Amino acid sequence: MTVSHTRQNCVDNGNLKRQGQTIARIGKKYLPIAAAAVLLAAALTVGSLARKPVNPSPVSRNTAATASEAATADETLDDMRGVWVTYMDLSMEYESDKSEAAFRSKFAEIADACADFGFNTLVVQVRPFCDALYKSALYPASHILSGEQGKDAGYDALKIMCETCRSRGLKIHAWVNPYRVTANDVPKKLSSDNPYVKNPGICLECESGVVLDPSSEEARRMIEDGVEEIVKNYDIDGVQFDDYFYPPDTGDADSESYREYAEAAKGEVMPLADWRRNNVNLLIAETYIRIHSASPSVVFGISPQGNLKNNDMLSADVINWCGKRGFIDYICPQLYFSPDNPRLGFEEALDEWQQLDFAAGVRMYVGLAGYKAGSDADEGTWLDGGEILASEYRMLKNSDRVSGFMLYSYASLCDGDAEYEIENLKKSLTDQASSASQ
Repeated sequence: MTVSHTRQNCVDNGNLKRQGQTIARIGKKYLPIAAAAVLLAAALTVGSLARKPVNPSPVSRNTAATASEAATADETLDDMRGVWVTYMDLSMEYESDKSEAAFRSKFAEIADACADFGFNTLVVQVRPFCDALYKSALYPASHILSGEQGKDAGYDALKIMCETCRSRGLKIHAWVNPYRVTANDVPKKLSSDNPYVKNPGICLECESGVVLDPSSEEARRMIEDGVEEIVKNYDIDGVQFDDYFYPPDTGDADSESYREYAEAAKGEVMPLADWRRNNVNLLIAETYIRIHSASPSVVFGISPQGNLKNNDMLSADVINWCGKRGFIDYICPQLYFSPDNPRLGFEEALDEWQQLDFAAGVRMYVGLAGYKAGSDADEGTWLDGGEILASEYRMLKNSDRVSGFMLYSYASLCDGDAEYEIENLKKSLTDQASSASQ
């Protein structure tokens, strides 16, 4: 099938894509019981440095063994061909028909186009702004479906997406923005049951928007409970956090939280940067435990910034997440660079990530920048050749470290400027599949 045919199956997200593109861009082997004990001890140690002590859920030996066996048996994890489906792609906000039937039709078109392209996994954005595109007891209904945060759309979008993916043999990962409440004035209005409206004391107000305070135990528990809610109630294959952690413009927004920590700490007080990093690490470690306790077969991954140095600004401890067991099952750095990007080329960034130490069972995928294809991004270097994505994909297939890729985003399949790049990427996927079957 040609790209032009694929484009006929694409959802036209029009003005929504333009409205949300900036926001979306900013941002197994399970622990054996002995290692789990070490992780719990570490989590408790970090917890003692936060506002209150924490008590992570215990992990049984059976749960650990089952998780390891499930991940080993899942060949999809070693041949990831994923695509991010953003809240803009899923939005019904500007549709005249916001019915369940209309959403079903929209997502069926998305799933069909992705399956035809050769993807095997859809990473769908289900909690973009401390809200939910699913039935939640913790978060308000998202404005993405009804046009108004807190207003029930009358159907369960995530359930529909799970059913649709299963009927087409596709895997589905629930994409969660753990901390973000607002960004760049989106959503324009928060519901009365939004966590920030109910309890602003567990949030940080930054120039770029509002986030849950990573140092707040109440906020952390709510995030973890929300992830567990998804894992227990929906037929998903994975949970993914993206690159929103501490905003780069946090500044002194958390100065009061840090002061409270310093006053309560016993012994040496961590520097601010270490304290922030540990706050995030505690969330990641506890989320990992909660997911695998709820469903050993569900994997947990993070998609951080592709430039390793940028992660320091976000307090994202990617080196330890990759190198130590008990944080993640996979990492998918967003290597959104052309090979000739003068600031940081794709191959250079890939090499930096491949040189990291990886713990046993932690897989590495790579995020590719479909949204830049055919554009003047990276100082115009995406305008050259038309085979940038295909060549990057071939580099990944020749890597012993990388186990697959994810494309950002579904909308690029429908972008006329990206058509030639997308066509060549699809051909590379088809050729690879043909070669593997021989």
